[in-house]
Amino acid sequence: EKAVNLKKDLAEMQEWMTQAEEEYLEKDFEYKSPEELENAVEEMKRAKEDVLQKEVRVKILKDNIKMLATKVPSSGQDLATELNVVLENYQLLCNRIRGKCHTLEEVWSCWIELLQYLDLETAWLNNLEERVQMTGNLPDKLDAVNDALESLESVLRHPADNRTQIRELGQTLIDGGILDDIISEKLEAFNARYEELSHLAVSRQITLEQQLQTMRETDHMLQVLQESLGDLDRQLTSYLTDRIDAFQLPQEAQ
Repeated sequence: EKAVNLKKDLAEMQEWMTQAEEEYLEKDFEYKSPEELENAVEEMKRAKEDVLQKEVRVKILKDNIKMLATKVPSSGQDLATELNVVLENYQLLCNRIRGKCHTLEEVWSCWIELLQYLDLETAWLNNLEERVQMTGNLPDKLDAVNDALESLESVLRHPADNRTQIRELGQTLIDGGILDDIISEKLEAFNARYEELSHLAVSRQITLEQQLQTMRETDHMLQVLQESLGDLDRQLTSYLTDRIDAFQLPQEAQ
């Protein structure tokens, strides 16, 4: 009777493993939304926990069959053969579910990381857009134009590392068929805005550089003219002080 019960337990364990394999490993999953992906991760975590909890039952079966084998060698030997098959299948199931759980957790981590990089770069784009808008109505002063140019250039020096991460993470998920529609849409919108704003910012930078150069040249010309007028003023003043007749002066002084 003991052998019959153990044989029944082994059969039930094998049946449970077959069902677990069908439910958790053989279903074709399509992750088209973050909610579906997150639910799949949680489901695989529960599956891993469920499978590992059966380890206690497997150990009890193993101990009972060993004990029976010492008392009834003939029955125990047959059950031991069946037990070995169950143990191998159980270990394989554990490994596969652990692997799938780890893979899904990595995919979810990849998705979260992509969102974080997109948030960082979107904040940078917002800052860039704000700086570009600030250059629209500048006072006609050299210091104001120079400060606006330096401010814009400091934002444009933003490293490209985050955009590289966005491209690689997005492509990895899309290649795996994970959230491909959503990610493609997000990347398309981000890239379009990035291209538009960077071109606008660079164009505005060139305009400011030209404006600054013109203002510096004008300032220099005014300074030279001012110095020249100052020299002339001093010369004329000296003529007046010395009461020199205008007709005695050079033509330009007259």
